[in-house]
Amino acid sequence: MLKFFKFFYNVSYNYFRILISLLIIIPSGDNMHLKLFIPGPTEVREDVLKMLSKPVIGHRSKDMSDLYERIHNNLQKFFNTNYEVEVFTTSGTGLMEGSIRNVVQSKILNLINGSFSDRWYKIALANGKDAKAFEYEWGKAVKPGDVENLLEKEKFEAVALTHNETSTGVRSPFDEISKIAHDHDALLIVDAVSSLAGDLIDVNKADVIFAPTQKSFALPPGLAIAFISPAAMEKAKTVKDRGYFFDFIAMHDYYVEKKQIPATPAVSLFYALDYQLEKMLKEGMEQRYNRHKEMARMVQDWAKKNFDLFAEPGYESVTVTTVKNTKNINVENLRKELRARGMEISNGYGKLKEKTFRIAHMGDLTPAEIKELLDTMDEILNR
Repeated sequence: MLKFFKFFYNVSYNYFRILISLLIIIPSGDNMHLKLFIPGPTEVREDVLKMLSKPVIGHRSKDMSDLYERIHNNLQKFFNTNYEVEVFTTSGTGLMEGSIRNVVQSKILNLINGSFSDRWYKIALANGKDAKAFEYEWGKAVKPGDVENLLEKEKFEAVALTHNETSTGVRSPFDEISKIAHDHDALLIVDAVSSLAGDLIDVNKADVIFAPTQKSFALPPGLAIAFISPAAMEKAKTVKDRGYFFDFIAMHDYYVEKKQIPATPAVSLFYALDYQLEKMLKEGMEQRYNRHKEMARMVQDWAKKNFDLFAEPGYESVTVTTVKNTKNINVENLRKELRARGMEISNGYGKLKEKTFRIAHMGDLTPAEIKELLDTMDEILNR
């Protein structure tokens, strides 16, 4: 009898151990990795994430100076520019405010065609600037002719353009607007939050152009990068009350003197950015852009076949597509079904919730991954 109880105990104990092990190693639905097809944060590859686990170094050390100098030089190399480059531990919204504080003393023209360009206008007002809003219906692009008419009627120090409106999937004509702004002696400051490093953009045609790392750079959130023209740097020297954290001149001087940043940077994210830039240089901007164009074509062809595009024809984004919900499906139910299959898309933003949904095709995603997503959505919708 004693032998029987010992045998029963050992068997039960071992089964219990196996059960506990399975519960630990098999992820639940809540812990499943969701592949992100949302317009930020975007999918981050495993090799990039490993860079975050490198030992932290002192932010005033020579190692940090070497790291930042390499990042600085590779950003200039990848974007083919000699502009001032500054990397802030912040979001894209942070540099919306920073650009306003640095290059606008008073008058700025804000071109609004969606939620994020509207946010930028509110930021200008919150910083006490004399901001004029010119608004478009959501889904429409900013038109160069309108900008020219506005600048001929009134003098502005700067024009604020959201190149790629993430809420609507609309891409405005950056090159033409750049020429018009400069012909009227206005600085052009550009929110390229969801397009820089995915779309093909000549940063040398802007005076300030910025983007965070969690979108087309395919990195975790926490850093934002600004390219600043010599004209904008000279203007910043004349602007009072530039603030402290986003002071372009202080950032420049600290880099020249020490190859460092005045405030404590997110060191681990700098490791990831350094690593990602090497990968991006290997791919090349032209090839990266072509990959984004191919993914955009796939998603937009699918959207037109099954629903419709929200963006004005001819102004569709290369990095994010906003799909018009013409069939009145329950978007949250679609998202729930996709999450059960390990994929995530976005509902419409703000007032466009349920009226649209958004599919991002940016960063390190591939056409094969986009095809898998679209095939899965077809399966769900046809069922």
